[in-house]
Amino acid sequence: MRPEDCLALLATVLESTSVAVPEKSGLGLSARAVRTMAAAYESDGRTFSAADDRVNALASAWYGFGWLHFGITFGLLESTVPAGCPFFSPCDALPPRFRDRLLEKTERYERLLDTARHAVRPAPEAGTAAGGFADRVLMITSVYAGSGNYCQRSGAPEDALARYSYAHGWLDAGVTAGLFCITGHRELFTV
Repeated sequence: MRPEDCLALLATVLESTSVAVPEKSGLGLSARAVRTMAAAYESDGRTFSAADDRVNALASAWYGFGWLHFGITFGLLESTVPAGCPFFSPCDALPPRFRDRLLEKTERYERLLDTARHAVRPAPEAGTAAGGFADRVLMITSVYAGSGNYCQRSGAPEDALARYSYAHGWLDAGVTAGLFCITGHRELFTV
C-alpha cells in the first residue's frame, strides 16, 4: 500500500467516525481528543505527501490509524464503515531517493517506540476493566514492535516504519485517554 492510499483509507474511516459516548462526559473529552489527533495525523500526512515527503507521509498515516483504532477499540469512537486495516497488504517500496531517510527514520522510530513502551505503566488498578484494556494496549504495542523488528530484519523498512508508527499511535492514545502514567520521557507523548 502506498502512503497516499493509506491516507485515503484513513480519511474515509475518519469521515464516518463519531464520538460513541456522551459528548460532555470525561469519556467524551477523551473521544474528541483521540479523534482530533487521528485527524491531525491524516492532515499532516497529506501535507507531507503534497511536499513529496513520502517517508513522513507513511509514518503519519499509520500513526493516525493507531490513534483511530485505539479510539474505536476502546469504545470512545464508532464508525459507520469498517475500521479499515492498512495492514491487509504490505507497504509499497518507496523510490530509491528516499532510502537513506527511510532507514534513518525507521531505526529512530524503533528506538523511540522501545523507549516509550518502557516509559509508561498502567494507571488503573490491576484486575479492573480499564487495567485489562491498558494491558491489551501494551500487548498490541509489543506485537507491532516485534512485527516491525521482523520487517526491518527482512529488508522491508517501509513495513517496519508503518508498524512502529501504528504501535506508538496506540500507546500515545492510551496515555491521552488516561490508561497510563508516564514514568519518563514525557516528550515522547502528546499530553
